[in-house]
Amino acid sequence: MGALAEAKRAGKIRHLGLSNVSVEQLEAAQRIVPIASVQNQYNLEYRKSEDVLKACERLGVAFIPWYPLGDGAALKSRGMKQLARRLGVPPAQVALAWLLAHSRVMLPIPGTASIAHLEENTAAAALRIPPEDLVALN
Repeated sequence: MGALAEAKRAGKIRHLGLSNVSVEQLEAAQRIVPIASVQNQYNLEYRKSEDVLKACERLGVAFIPWYPLGDGAALKSRGMKQLARRLGVPPAQVALAWLLAHSRVMLPIPGTASIAHLEENTAAAALRIPPEDLVALN
């Protein structure tokens, strides 16, 4: 981190991000140089980085969940399918909207291989999941 902080001071790096870190690692790095973002695995099924997400919220650091749709098992659950059908959107859109609603620092960047999926993924930003359904997903 010291070398990266030096490169930032020299104007060679504008922003620094970390990947697969613990709260302790994030806080240690933040004491050396401002951290712009953290990228840890996180999705509806896999929430082991919840403590890191909360630290990012406290520090004002963007949290980029990698594998934001997981392996798709949560998207295939009966409850998710019913909610998506009720909202009139694909289950993946609900999962992305949940991530966005879950934290103000969340910035999911799902992979896509088609314009249609890109448009569906982008539309998740405008999707509002009813509060009672958010509670159920949480």
